Amino acid sequence: MEVLKFFSLGILITFLCVIINAKNGQVEASHKVYPQFQSLSAVSVKQLHRTGYHFQPSKNWINAPMYYNGIYHFFYQYNPKGAVWGNIIWAHSVSKDLLNWKELEPAIYPSEYFDINGAWSGSATILPGNKPVILYTGIDLEARQMQNYAVPANSSDPYLRKWIKPGNNPVVYPEEGVNASAFRDPTTAWWLNGHWRMLVGSKRNHRGIAYLYRSRDFFHWIKAKHPLHSATHTGMWECPDFYPVLLSGKEGLDTSFLRKHVKHVLKVSLDVTRYDYYTVGTYLTDKDRYVPDNTSVDGWDGLRYDYGNFYASKTFFDPAKKRRILWGWVNESDTTEDDVQKGWAGIQAIPRRVWLDPNQRQLMLWPVEELESLRGEHVKMSNQQLGTGDHIEVKGITAAQADVDVTFYIHSLDKAEPFNPHWTNAQDLCAKMGSNVRGGVGPFGLLTLASKNLEEYTPVFFRIFKSSKKHVVLMCSDARSSSLKDGLYKPSFAGFVDVDLVDKKLSLRSLIDHSVVESFGAEGRTCITSRVYPILAVSRNAHLIAFNHGTETITVENLNAWSMKKPQLMN
Repeated sequence: MEVLKFFSLGILITFLCVIINAKNGQVEASHKVYPQFQSLSAVSVKQLHRTGYHFQPSKNWINAPMYYNGIYHFFYQYNPKGAVWGNIIWAHSVSKDLLNWKELEPAIYPSEYFDINGAWSGSATILPGNKPVILYTGIDLEARQMQNYAVPANSSDPYLRKWIKPGNNPVVYPEEGVNASAFRDPTTAWWLNGHWRMLVGSKRNHRGIAYLYRSRDFFHWIKAKHPLHSATHTGMWECPDFYPVLLSGKEGLDTSFLRKHVKHVLKVSLDVTRYDYYTVGTYLTDKDRYVPDNTSVDGWDGLRYDYGNFYASKTFFDPAKKRRILWGWVNESDTTEDDVQKGWAGIQAIPRRVWLDPNQRQLMLWPVEELESLRGEHVKMSNQQLGTGDHIEVKGITAAQADVDVTFYIHSLDKAEPFNPHWTNAQDLCAKMGSNVRGGVGPFGLLTLASKNLEEYTPVFFRIFKSSKKHVVLMCSDARSSSLKDGLYKPSFAGFVDVDLVDKKLSLRSLIDHSVVESFGAEGRTCITSRVYPILAVSRNAHLIAFNHGTETITVENLNAWSMKKPQLMN
């Protein structure tokens, strides 16, 4: 059978990846449920901290994309009645450019015995004949998690406005030996040797599991004798994603592409940490097993798409531009009471293109090219030296809603501080050596969303160390100084950057949008997203500053910054 086109729906909803207590049917989740707020409608929507060019509905709480017949479809979990989790439905928006979105009627909502207690996350596959099918997790009357499907009522409708649940649901039950309270998030299916295959996330005790299922017709599924992959001490594997990547180049691949010169990526969202982790490895098709490379590890010490506020992500293949696109959910870092007062909660990160780093050890991520159409006023800076303690403000743009791309040149690496091999946790290291702790080479970078007198700022920066074998690059997005407001979660997010400094250059791109800063270090090798809520550095009172607090001189070789316009249509 020829390779078909299969597209994934992004599972961008953390709250749908919860644990049901089978003893009493109560929800046990990593995030608290607030019944007193979940149906409290937003009387007004506050614009302070609301993003300008990120996806979010007009109001209330959100927390899955597909390309079909020239249109991008985004299905997402949504509370139509309040700004906290509850009353969840599958909302549906459509776009032709990934920027402007039109809200349609809801696609799926709990209505049948197999999903009456919840229509949770899932994925989509395009079957032969150009027929889209959604696989999703439903919670039945006995609080068991099971896999169901939905199809368009009218596949000739370009917007696929209405979806129906056929009578032969559910298609996968939690059989004996499977934890019925931790059995969710079916992946996009792929075709191999006469069978469809899909994964379902689960756990057994503390072992995370990606169960493998096979089907000849897509509607009768049989569990394989062994999982595709599992790992001890990792807990529940939510929102698994499995796809191929080329060994070289940026071109994306269809999920069923299984030829030579590819590696595979397995991503899981760990319920214990609330972060996404991935490995790069080999899919042994003769054994239906996945084996991570020796440069990838499962679990908490593994690679991450994003070392900040980014969870329950999902990729899909875009055949129009032959690329794989990643969507991720970015939740709030303020309080539930703040969300109720704002009248909204949750955004989507900017869609990112995904490809394999030339070193074949990790992925690279970069904002989709469509975003550049929103660029407005433009300022440039070149060959500006930054001595110890120097600050240079980037003027002429709206610093609260901006896109900035800068390349730093390091004159010498001789002053790099020695790296302690026990420093394995980047976030702890960033907390210890923040932007104001002087080093040899660094810290240097950008002060984003900064107030006039620097009472508030979110620094995004690099610091370079020298180990016995090579230089070690630390990248930080430190929210600890982001706001004078109390009660916020303000972590010092950080990740190490696997980059060769032979040319003594480091690039940094930051997408700044009022309450979110998405940063891409070394051309997308390390990405960090922070949610911040300044009270002084807002709107026209926000500033953007290039800085160096290290003793080695740093040159801003090139800096381009743009004010970012709002999309013409956002739900």
